[in-house]
Amino acid sequence: MGNVISEMLFIGQGLLVTLELLFGGLGIGITFGVLFSILRYKGIASILIQRLISLLRGTPLILQLSIVYFSTPAFLGFKLSILSAGILTFGLNSSAYIAEILRSGIENLNKGQFEAAKALDIPTFYMWKDIVLPQVLKNILPAMQSEVIALLKETALISTIGGLDVMRSAQMVSAEKFTYFLPLCIAGAYYYSLVLLIETLGKNLERRGSYA
Repeated sequence: MGNVISEMLFIGQGLLVTLELLFGGLGIGITFGVLFSILRYKGIASILIQRLISLLRGTPLILQLSIVYFSTPAFLGFKLSILSAGILTFGLNSSAYIAEILRSGIENLNKGQFEAAKALDIPTFYMWKDIVLPQVLKNILPAMQSEVIALLKETALISTIGGLDVMRSAQMVSAEKFTYFLPLCIAGAYYYSLVLLIETLGKNLERRGSYA
């Protein structure tokens, strides 16, 4: 029993890296996702943005991670840390999916919202910030919840370049103990617990939104 607890504690140490990748990637994903969706709606660099989104969605995430981590020294002259490379890669990849989710939400929004804001001479920034995006985010909440869960599970790919996340910690225990089942089950339990937490938070937000 003591060995199981020690393994759980060791693997649990990787939660910090996993959460840093999740929140960091989500921050970048939301920022660029909103930017991409607004620019596309306004017709600014829409073809370029569409091609970028297609590229990010159409190539394997592990390939993108490898390019960012292993190729940046040649292009930028310095090497990103494993954590920085992971946050940047997961964030950019997530931004492509978030941009598509937002695009769908914006297109389904009543066009009268834009016309009314224009008639009232509301500045563009405040129109998007206070009128459009709050309504869109309320409508796309289930899809955004799914994207957050997908991003959480994708963070496990950081282990392929040596990131000490939950998955990598489980692999280290497996290599030391020469057994894979229990360590991987522990890692799975951590991921599943986080997924349940995200789902609970999402349901609470939906419930609050329905009463708003």
